[in-house]
Amino acid sequence: MGAAPENALIVQSDSTVLLDVHAPCAAEARSALAPFSELVKSPEHVHTYRLTPLSIWNARASGFAAEQMVAALNTHARYAVPENVEREILELAARYGKVVIARDADWLSCTCFDEAIAERLSRDREAGRYLANRINAVSFRVDPDHRGVLKQALIAAGFPGEDLAGYVAGEPFPIPLRESAAFVARDYQRQAAEAFYQAGSERGGSGVVVLPCGAGKTVVGMVAMELVGQTTLVLTTSLSAVQQWRRELLEKTMLQPTDIAEYTGECKDTGPVTLATYQILTWRADREGDFQHLNLFQARSWGLIVYDEVHLLPAPVFRATAGLQARRRLGLTATLVREDGREGDVFSLIGPKRFDLPWKDLERQAWIASASCVEERVPMSDGRRMEYALANRRSQFRIAAENPAKIARLRELIASHPGSRILVIGEYIAQVESIAREIRAPLITGKTLQTERESIYGSFRRNELHCLVLSKVGNFAIDLPEADVLIQVSGAFGSRQEEAQRLGRILRPKSDGRAAHFYTLVSRDTNEEEFAHHRKLFLTEQGYTYQIVVLGER
Repeated sequence: MGAAPENALIVQSDSTVLLDVHAPCAAEARSALAPFSELVKSPEHVHTYRLTPLSIWNARASGFAAEQMVAALNTHARYAVPENVEREILELAARYGKVVIARDADWLSCTCFDEAIAERLSRDREAGRYLANRINAVSFRVDPDHRGVLKQALIAAGFPGEDLAGYVAGEPFPIPLRESAAFVARDYQRQAAEAFYQAGSERGGSGVVVLPCGAGKTVVGMVAMELVGQTTLVLTTSLSAVQQWRRELLEKTMLQPTDIAEYTGECKDTGPVTLATYQILTWRADREGDFQHLNLFQARSWGLIVYDEVHLLPAPVFRATAGLQARRRLGLTATLVREDGREGDVFSLIGPKRFDLPWKDLERQAWIASASCVEERVPMSDGRRMEYALANRRSQFRIAAENPAKIARLRELIASHPGSRILVIGEYIAQVESIAREIRAPLITGKTLQTERESIYGSFRRNELHCLVLSKVGNFAIDLPEADVLIQVSGAFGSRQEEAQRLGRILRPKSDGRAAHFYTLVSRDTNEEEFAHHRKLFLTEQGYTYQIVVLGER
């Protein structure tokens, strides 16, 4: 293939891919590349993607053939795709399915494509620990208790195991959806659940669905519950999320209130459908104590475990999940990125990506609101700049985050959106308390009583309140369907997870078609600006761009 100067991609021999954002077909190239690559950085003009084993295996698991990946590169490449990159894609993609885990009476079998792979894995330091009992030249007998840890070891060895060992039956419990004029599961929500379930075959039943906040991941979970028709454990991030799941289940399924139990810090009940938080599962009396509540996983014969916001799954829950491979497991998330780098554990222990739909596709179909994303860089006073210069790095971040000049700009932004419903969110309690007093708006923090919190949320949903101030408790699973402006005054700006949650607060479609507005206030010439790159990575992954506005002159 000769040079095609108008094309957007430059594929390099080290498996990185550069995207020229100014090329005529840059958007099409990004859409073609995103399903099997990982975005590394996204400055103004050229974005860098990386082809990794995990990105390719996730693409294979969600239905992409190796030939599609190679064709996407060749179609959009400005110059010839290096042969070694094509070979690497074909080889890595071919490894998916070369090792199969299946049921063998009371044991499991691990069967390799050929004897060479079997020898290689049997001699691997980690995988070999579970492959000592050889059946023949290519197969091993495996203890069922080692199903999860073996899959982790196979990923590390470069040969993802395709798990066809099936699942034990949970307690039967039908969970029919309550379809009506007011609610019908959208086509993509049902497609996502069916891609996970795969008609009950051993090839389905475990995996991750990636959809933006506001696109109805909870509905995907409920459709999966209907398909499985067995007792279900839902794990999520907070008491607010538990209450949201309860409301959604009662509104959209035939479940009765007595069918839904809550296992949280406030009450510890179990029922046919049980809602629990990650916090209660990982609670222990002291750092050396046991995680007493992990036995919830054995409290009933669960037919399905739903991991809401799976990108936030704590390490102890990963360890418990390694022993739950005979239960169907569904992960729901807006992004597969984990700040701790444990994406491989999500793949092996929860399952591979089964369904993914870009945010911009949903925006074009009006299932989520269009969004304008703006970063405003606010100057600091001379005195605060000197305080910042003399502080250590940890203190510098807070000095920048709590820049008083942000409050004046916040007032201006609120005034510029009359009639809108506005969320203001910040990292530090003292800061959000001060803001709430200044703008005379209700404040919700982690210490706000659940009854008070639900009352405030209800007033916001009913349009009786037009502005709320939230601590970082506002990141997760708050049911605010009509918010259309979000202003973040501080945060863990290095976290793509946080950006996913915060942007998602305002992306639910507006009844009048209004666009959403997402503002971030950062202090000029400080380390808050350094974290902008992570925020832009997340937005670029989803097909968004955002404007940087520098305010004031010193």
